[in-house]
Amino acid sequence: MRVGLTYADVLLVPKRTPLDSRAEADVRTKFTKNIKLNIPLVSSNMATVTEHKMAIAIAREGGLGVIHQFSTIEEQVEEVKKVKRSTSYIIENPISVPPTLTIGEAVKVMKEESVTSLLVIDQGELVGIFTSRDYLFEENMAKQITEVMTLQERLITAPYGIQLEDAKKILHKYRIEKLPLLENNKVCGLITTQDIKKLEYWPNTSRDAKGRLLVGAAVGVKDTMERAKALVDAGVDVLVLDIAHCHSDLAIQQLKELKKAFFVDVMAGNIATSEAARDLIDAGADGLKVGIGPSQVCTTRIMSGAGIPQITAIMDVVSVAKKYGVPVSADGGAKYPGDVTKALAAGASTLYSGSFFAGTDEAPGIIIMKDGKRYKRYMGSASYSSNHERKESMEGKKVKEKLNMFVEGVSSLVDYKGPVRDVILGLVKGLQSGISYCGGRNIKELQENAEFIKITSAGWEESKSSGMKLSE
Repeated sequence: MRVGLTYADVLLVPKRTPLDSRAEADVRTKFTKNIKLNIPLVSSNMATVTEHKMAIAIAREGGLGVIHQFSTIEEQVEEVKKVKRSTSYIIENPISVPPTLTIGEAVKVMKEESVTSLLVIDQGELVGIFTSRDYLFEENMAKQITEVMTLQERLITAPYGIQLEDAKKILHKYRIEKLPLLENNKVCGLITTQDIKKLEYWPNTSRDAKGRLLVGAAVGVKDTMERAKALVDAGVDVLVLDIAHCHSDLAIQQLKELKKAFFVDVMAGNIATSEAARDLIDAGADGLKVGIGPSQVCTTRIMSGAGIPQITAIMDVVSVAKKYGVPVSADGGAKYPGDVTKALAAGASTLYSGSFFAGTDEAPGIIIMKDGKRYKRYMGSASYSSNHERKESMEGKKVKEKLNMFVEGVSSLVDYKGPVRDVILGLVKGLQSGISYCGGRNIKELQENAEFIKITSAGWEESKSSGMKLSE
């Protein structure tokens, strides 16, 4: 009988380092065959972890957010669109309206689309631009926007195809915030000062070829193809086939259909064995997600008796995936920054987590006060609470009767953590320190140099801090 090991069972043996500072360690990696990230952190597709706010925040830091599938197709698609619209080199399809709208109607559109300006188009041609400044202090919202907007002849425009640096000079010269890009007086795009500022403020951002933030989205066993098509049409960069036990005939068939129908990377999971890795790779998986039951809000191992401790599971899957050049994402079980290093040292390319990012400002849900402390909810995707709320959302009404279902997760409160950026920076610094301790310069060298040592429970207790913690 083999012994399975998890994060608390092992430590990495320190090696001589070539780095002058841990900050020199390169943490760039791959999520799937074609999706590159600047940091190896991915926020889990859980209802209390990743919607557009989380996906935007983590992509700006260089990682990736995966929008959860526990909503209608339309709601999930809208979350993806919000991420893709949040930042870009050029807004290819800027929000436009006809000149017949009133100020009140235009303002409603701006709020719904989360934009601060609207291009006014008449018979396909640009006739003006309506911005938030045009209705500032306006009392008569029934006026037509043509009465207050900036007319086309007063607009500063540029030809479509202009270089970003040249556009930046025009924006600066004329002290304007929006630069419509025209071709034969037809609007083909829009460049804004806000997007350029974002490019400079978040230089490490995960972006697609058009400068938009990278975003993933999950699909499950129901409405798989319909949901996937809508997400691909919305511009999603990667699909995650998210099934609790992905080593199944149904999952393999769905994976084959997804790869046949769409030109997009698909990560498949969750799995925990080399056999599962081989079968899913044969079916076309571009990435593999590892973890059967390690999460703090997952009770699969307790309820079903099945699972493999996470370090052993990662190593088993990587033993096959590495031969095919398929990246592996370690999903669940990580409690400390050092666990990120251990997961990557074991062969994973990224760490997929809900617990690290739950409780932050960007996680869905409100802050809850309890006994003088602040918390946010964190629910396992297979918990009763998650399934009950999902049913209410789908049916559009309160469900009072108790659901007859098998539960493999729990719902809990986690400490409120503040901005997710602070959490991410702490995890990245821990990883860079771990790379340095293993004598590497990057994740590849970390994996090549990694030497694990099995420890006792006393060794783990020795590893943790002790004594009374001073308030910070």
